[in-house]
Amino acid sequence: MRPLSRLLRPRKIAVLGGGWAREVIRQLHRFGYDGALWPVHPDRREVEGLTAYPSLDALPSAPDAVFLGVNRFETIRLVGELSASGAGGVVSFASGFAETGAEGQKLQAALVAAAGDMPLLGPNCYGFINAFDHALLWPDLHGCERQERGVAFITQSSNIAINLTMARRSLPIGYVICLGNQAVVGLPEAIEAISEDSRVTVVALHIEAIGDARAFARAVAFARAKGKSVIALRAGRSERSRQMVQSHTASLAGSAAVGAAFLKRLGVAEVETLPELLETAKLLHVLGPLGPEGLVSLSCSGGEASLVADASARAGVSLPSFAADRLAAIRATVNPLVTVSNPFDYHTFDWGHGERLSTTFAEVMESGQAATALALDYPKSELGPADGWDIALQAFSAAARKTGAKGLVVATLPECFPPDRAARLIREGVAPMQGLAEMLTAVRAATEIGAAATLPPFVPLATAAVATATFLLDEAEAKARLAAFGVNVPEGEVVLTREAALAAVARFAPAAMKICCAHIAHKTEVGGVRLGVSTSEAASAAYADLSRLCEKILVERMAAGPIAELIVGAARDPALGLHLLIGAGGVLAELMSDRTILMLPVDGRQVRAALDSLQVDKLLRGWRGRRSANREAIVSAILGVAGFVAAHADELEELDVNPLIVTERDAIAVDALIRLRERK
Repeated sequence: MRPLSRLLRPRKIAVLGGGWAREVIRQLHRFGYDGALWPVHPDRREVEGLTAYPSLDALPSAPDAVFLGVNRFETIRLVGELSASGAGGVVSFASGFAETGAEGQKLQAALVAAAGDMPLLGPNCYGFINAFDHALLWPDLHGCERQERGVAFITQSSNIAINLTMARRSLPIGYVICLGNQAVVGLPEAIEAISEDSRVTVVALHIEAIGDARAFARAVAFARAKGKSVIALRAGRSERSRQMVQSHTASLAGSAAVGAAFLKRLGVAEVETLPELLETAKLLHVLGPLGPEGLVSLSCSGGEASLVADASARAGVSLPSFAADRLAAIRATVNPLVTVSNPFDYHTFDWGHGERLSTTFAEVMESGQAATALALDYPKSELGPADGWDIALQAFSAAARKTGAKGLVVATLPECFPPDRAARLIREGVAPMQGLAEMLTAVRAATEIGAAATLPPFVPLATAAVATATFLLDEAEAKARLAAFGVNVPEGEVVLTREAALAAVARFAPAAMKICCAHIAHKTEVGGVRLGVSTSEAASAAYADLSRLCEKILVERMAAGPIAELIVGAARDPALGLHLLIGAGGVLAELMSDRTILMLPVDGRQVRAALDSLQVDKLLRGWRGRRSANREAIVSAILGVAGFVAAHADELEELDVNPLIVTERDAIAVDALIRLRERK
C-alpha cells in the first residue's frame, strides 16, 4: 500500500456526495484549511460557495484525499477510478459492507480490489482530523483546535471519536483517525503513519479488534522507536473467557486476559475507561513516561491525603516514604504542627504565601520520586476570584521549574479545574489532571511504559489457521517430549500387566499409578489416579481398578517434600497466537485467580517477574519460616515448557503441566497434557 502521508496531510481535497459531503466542506472552512478544495457533483455548478466539478475526470489533477459520501455501489466504482488516477487516498463513508453479513463481505472484497494499492479509510467511518495542518475529511461537528504538538487518537468508532474531541480535558489533540471496517487501512498502518509525524507525542488507541498480531506488534515497536508512548482502551474486556477445551490453561487464560498480556508485552499501557484514556494521554503528552520511584502527593487537607492513600492502593501506585534527610529539609519549611509524610498534608498555615509554598514544594520535589502531585480543586468561577488557588498553582509550577521535577496538579473532582489554568500549566510543563482515580491510573500507566523501555524486542510466535483436527498424546509420551527440552519429570514406567505394575511399585514406592490413555484427558474425573501406593496389595488393587479404564498404566515415583503446586500451560488464542500461563496449580488452579500470562517467546527475566507477581510466590519464598523452593529450578522448568512450545509452534494446540510440584531442590512436572494438530 502506498504511504498514508498524502491522505492524512492533503493539499488537494475532493469531496463527493450530498449532505454529508457538504458538511465536510463546512468543517474544512471552519478549520481554516487553506489547500485546494474541489466539490464533485454531476448536477450542481456550486457547492458551499465553491465551483463544483461534474466528474472526477474534470478535476485539475489527482487529489491527495477524497471523501466519498455516496452509496456503497457507487463507492466501489469511484474507488476504482481514483486508484487508477493516482489519488492519494479515500475516506469511504458508506455502510452496508462487511458489518452486514455475507453479501456485504462480498462487496467489501470488491472495494478492496478496486482500491488496489491506494489507501482507504473505512468503509463505514467518518474519516480523519489533522489538527496540525488544519485538514480533515470529517462530515460532522468536532471539538479539535489547531495544535503544534499533540496526541493522536485511533479508533474504529466514529461516535467515540467525536466524544473524545468534545471532552473538556484541556488535551491537545493532533490527529483523530477512524478506521471503520479496516478493509484496507488497519491499526498497524495507521499507527505507523502517525508515528512518522514528529508533532505526535502519544498514540492513543480504542481497540475493537487487533487483527494481524504480528503487524500490530511491528507497528507498536515502530511507534516506540520514534519516541511515542502507546496507550489503549480495549473493547470486550468483560467478555466470557473461551470455553474450556481440554486443559485448565485454555479456560483460565481467556481471550480478554491474553489480549491484556499481549499489550503489556508490547509496552502498551492499557486503561479501562475513556476518562482514563484522556487523562493518561495528557500526562504522557506533558511529562512522558515515568520511572519506578513512585508518587508523592501534596494537599492542604487531611481528607484529601486520605483519599489519595486509599486510591493509590487500589490503583497500584507506590507512595514512597521520605528519607530521613529529606524529612528534616521539608520540616524546616513548614509550621512545627505539620506532620511530614506521604501523602503530605501541608495544612493551610502558608495558604496564600507563594514564596513559602514554593520553597516547601521544591524541597518535596527534591526527594527522588518519579513525580509529585498537588491536589487542588478550584471553586466555581461565578464565586469570584480564586487568588489562593492561583498562588498555590503558581508556587507549584515555579518549584517544578526550579527543580526540574515532574509535576502534576490534580482536581480530585474533574469539573473543578478551569480550562485556562489547565492550558497554562501544559505550557509550563506541568500536567493538569482531572479526577483523582484517573490521575493515579495515568501515573501507573506512565510507570509501566517507563519500565517497558527495557523489554527485549518481541515478535509473536506465528499464528496458524484454526486446526480442523487435533489429538492428545498420552501422559507418558507428553512427559517424554517435555523431558527432551529439560523439563524434570518423575522417574516412571508404563506397564501392561499386573506383575509389571507390582514390580514398578516396588521400585518407585511411594508411587503414583495412573491410566495412560490419550483419549482420556482428565484422569481424576474418571477415577483414573491412585496416589501413595506402597504395598503389593495396594498396587494389585489399584491395577485391578485402573486396568478396567485403560490397558496402559503409568507408574511413577511421587515427588517428596512438596512446597507448592504450580500450573504451567500454553494455549492458542485465535487472534494472538500461543501464550504461556503460570499460576497456582493443583486444586487451587480453578479456586484461586492467581495466575499470569506471558506472550511467547519468553526469557528468564520475564519468568522471574511473573513468579514475583503471584500470591503463591509467598509459599515459594518460605511463608512464615517454612521451607523455600528452588526458584531457579522453577524458572528452568518453565523455560523448558516455553522451549517446547516454540519448537512446536505450528502443531501445538495446547499444553498443560498441572501440577508442577515444587520442592526445595526441584520442580517436577507430575502431570502433563499435550494436544497437537493433525498434520496435513
